[in-house]
Amino acid sequence: MVKNTPPMGWNTWNTFAEKINEELVLSSADVLLSSGLKDAGYEYVVIDDCWALRERDKAGRMVPDPEKFPHGMKYVADYLHARGLKFGMYSCCGTMTCAEYPASYDREYLDAAVFAEWGVDFLKYDSCFTPVYSDRKTLYRRMGAALANCGRDILYSACSWGIDETHAWIGSTGANMWRSTGDILDSWQSVKDLIKLQYKILPYGGVGCFNDMDMLIVGMNGRGHVGVTGCTEEEYKLHFAAWCLLASPLMIGCDIRNMDESAKRILTNRALIAIQQDARGCRPYLLKAQGSEDLPVIIRLLENGDLAVGFFNLLDSPANVWISTDDVGVPESAGRRLCGEELYTGKTARSLNGVFRTSLPAHACEVYRMKIVKA
Repeated sequence: MVKNTPPMGWNTWNTFAEKINEELVLSSADVLLSSGLKDAGYEYVVIDDCWALRERDKAGRMVPDPEKFPHGMKYVADYLHARGLKFGMYSCCGTMTCAEYPASYDREYLDAAVFAEWGVDFLKYDSCFTPVYSDRKTLYRRMGAALANCGRDILYSACSWGIDETHAWIGSTGANMWRSTGDILDSWQSVKDLIKLQYKILPYGGVGCFNDMDMLIVGMNGRGHVGVTGCTEEEYKLHFAAWCLLASPLMIGCDIRNMDESAKRILTNRALIAIQQDARGCRPYLLKAQGSEDLPVIIRLLENGDLAVGFFNLLDSPANVWISTDDVGVPESAGRRLCGEELYTGKTARSLNGVFRTSLPAHACEVYRMKIVKA
């Protein structure tokens, strides 16, 4: 399949890990609808690792754990499809999944056919327990070919963590998105680290194969499987804004059945989602304000000619941040300036004398959708 905008949805792993079951998945799907998350664009409901029995059946098929999923996976898929949602599942290119359940090594075509039979729309494909004599690019190409021949459009989410120079070969596998990072944790340090990992690989994402920075931690507040310290509201806002500007898929990881109003406001920010889903699909680029890696300015050219410009302060102290409009393609000699609205607060601002400047508290951001107007 071809996916022209980054996928959006909800995944079980960050909060629940192995503590998953049919009731959790279906009730969370209901909340996607009732909370307005689906209306904001979140459409995939993805069951991560730990859904199967520990061994395959006599026919070699993976079997859903009947205690966790008593009606089977086709039932779950039908429930989601009837509500306009899409169904995602998980496997791995190694001999076992990361949690040591059956995986798809040397069973790719059988598993792809079974997933299609169940009505799967999305496959997260992990990278644990790979035989030492096998290389990941071959294993990911193998599943890509299997999915392309399974008789159903299944979005292929390659989760190779960015190792083995994933960026250099992932486009050959048929993957629609690829993980460029290790697993996210619910902490400021993790958010900061994952943003910095993107600096050298920005050219390798985009339409056809989106760069996946891992799932969102907004609203976890230190709870759940990857809960560590949690983040402040400003840190969660920065996290979400960076994922949107960098065109990462947006896969919610909190327990949406119990999310607070702050998390809901962040996750349903239509203006930021519009940037993440921009139809033109231009790749973002990076300026380092004042030459600092801790003051990244992320820019994307949008379909209607606007510029999305995000100022991020990764420092532990306040910072004054400025950029020259010349560096974003708007020289002062052109008789143009930048004028726009900040997408969290609604405040307006403009460039002056060829410079756009702002002041940011520690761990905070401002994101502007800017028009190029006559000076």
